[in-house]
Amino acid sequence: MAGSQDWILVYSQPRAQCDVYAVCGPFAVCNDDALPSCTCTKGFSVRSPEDWELDDRTGGCIRNTPLDCITKGRSTRSTDKFLTLPCVSLAQTMRRIEDAQSIGVCAQVCLDNCSCTAYSFSNSTCSVWHGELLNIRQIQCSSIGNSNGETLYLRLAAKDIQGLEKNKRVFIIAIATGTSVAAIGLFAFAMLIMIRRNKRSFVHISNTAQDCNGIIAFPYNALELGTKNFSEKIGEGGFGSVFKGFLNKSIAIAVKKLDQHAYHGEKQFRAEVSSIGIIQHINLVKLIGFCCEGARRLLVYEYMPNGSLATHLFQSHATVLTWSNRYQIALGVARGLAYLHEKCRECIIHCDIKPENILLNDSYVPKIADFGLAKFLGRDFSRVITTMRGTIGYLAPEWISGVAITPKVDVYAYGMVLLEIVSGKRNSSVSCSCGSNHDIYYPVHVAREIIGGDVRSLLDNRLCGEVNLKEAEIACKVACWCIQDDEFDRPTMGEVVQILEGLLEVNIPPMPRLLQTIAGSSNYSTCC
Repeated sequence: MAGSQDWILVYSQPRAQCDVYAVCGPFAVCNDDALPSCTCTKGFSVRSPEDWELDDRTGGCIRNTPLDCITKGRSTRSTDKFLTLPCVSLAQTMRRIEDAQSIGVCAQVCLDNCSCTAYSFSNSTCSVWHGELLNIRQIQCSSIGNSNGETLYLRLAAKDIQGLEKNKRVFIIAIATGTSVAAIGLFAFAMLIMIRRNKRSFVHISNTAQDCNGIIAFPYNALELGTKNFSEKIGEGGFGSVFKGFLNKSIAIAVKKLDQHAYHGEKQFRAEVSSIGIIQHINLVKLIGFCCEGARRLLVYEYMPNGSLATHLFQSHATVLTWSNRYQIALGVARGLAYLHEKCRECIIHCDIKPENILLNDSYVPKIADFGLAKFLGRDFSRVITTMRGTIGYLAPEWISGVAITPKVDVYAYGMVLLEIVSGKRNSSVSCSCGSNHDIYYPVHVAREIIGGDVRSLLDNRLCGEVNLKEAEIACKVACWCIQDDEFDRPTMGEVVQILEGLLEVNIPPMPRLLQTIAGSSNYSTCC
C-alpha cells in the first residue's frame, strides 16, 4: 500500500534449499520438509560443527569408522556392510553395471571395489557410486509407493552397522524416558545456541552489517585484529595479497587486500560484491564478507587448508596427489567453470584459470578462486574485454588477436592446467627422455604421444605408475581439444564435464596449428 516501508517478495531462487548443488556437502541428506534441512547419514558425523552452526553445511560429513577394504593383486577383502536409505533422490552421476542382474550381485560388485561407496538396484539395473556422495535428497514416500524416490545402499564399516542394530534393539525401551529427557535437552540446547549467538554477535566485529545477500560488511579494524595486523601472508595474485586470519579466534578465514589498480567506487564495489555473494557452488571458493572503508577494499573468503593446486604439483616438499585425487580435481574444476559459464544468471568468464587459482580444502576438493573479480558478460557476449588479463602459458590465442573474448578462453586455460595435472610439471617445456639436451614444448609432446598412442610417457613420475590409464588418456585428449587454436573447435566446459564423467566419447584431437608453429621454431627441438 502507498507509503508502506515493508518488503514484498516477488521472486526467489532457488525455490527449494535442496535445489542448490551440493548444499549439504558429501554424505549428508537434504530434506526440504525438515529443519535443519541437512543431516548426516548414519555412521557419519559433521565435518565442521563450527561451519554448520553458521548455516554453512557444504563441508558435509565424515565417516565415524574407516572402511575395511584391502586389495591384493586381483583379490579384495572387505568386512563392510550396507545401510539402507529408502526414498531418496540421487542427482549425481553413477556408473551402471550391466552384468549385475540381481541385488546380491550388485552388492558384491560394490564390495569388490574399495573405492565404491554405495549402490542401488532398481528396475533390474545395478548402479554404483564411487568417492564422496553428493546431493542425496530425501523424498516423501506415500503408502501406495508411487514416489519417485529410490533405495540407496550406503557402505559402512561393520562396526558401525553393528552399533546401529544394537541401538535399534534398545530404542523401544529407551523411548519413553528418552522423550522427556530429549525435550529438556532440546530446550537447553536451543537456549544455549541463542545465548552463544547473542554472545557471538561478533565480539571482535561489533559494528558489522549484512548485505542483502547475507555477505558480512566487516570494519577494517576487525580484520586487522583477526589477521594480527596482516602478519601471515599465504598468497599473492593479480589483484592483491592474501592473509590468513580468524573470526572470534576459531573460524579460519582468508583475507584478500585488493591492490589500488583494482579499486572501484564504493557503490560499484558493493554492487559487485553483492553479485558475487549469490554465486555458490561446491567447486567455488565461498565469499564470506568484504570491507569498504575509504580507499580500502578487502574481500573475506573461506580458508582452504591444503593451499593451491600449484603447491602440490610443482613444489617438492608438498604432498604428492594420487591419480584419483588429480582426476577428481580436474572434474571438480570443470564443474565449477561449467557453473560459471552456463548456470549463473549472467555468464561469468574467469579469465585467469591456473593452478594458483585452484584451492584445495581439507578433503582435496578443488575450489576456484578469484572468479568474482572477472568481468561479467551478458549471454550474447556483445561486450568485449579489451584489457588483456591472465597469465602467460594459459592465454588463448584470441587474447593476442584482439577478437571478442568468450568463455572459450577459460576452456583453453583449463586445457593447459589439465596437462599440468597429468604431468606434474609446468606446461612450458619438458626434457627429452632420449638423453638430448634440448627441450620440447610440453603441449606439443602431449599431442604427439596421444596420436602415437603412448600415454605413459606423459605421466608424473611421482605417481610410480599407479594410474588409471584409460582416465589418463581421456584427460590428455580433452586437454588437447581444449587448447585448439579456433575457439569453435574447443568443447564447452559442460561437454568437458560429460567427457570426464564417461558420458561422452572423445576422439583423437588434431595437432593445433599454433603448436605446430612452435614445434617448428628454432627455440624447440624435436625430441629424439
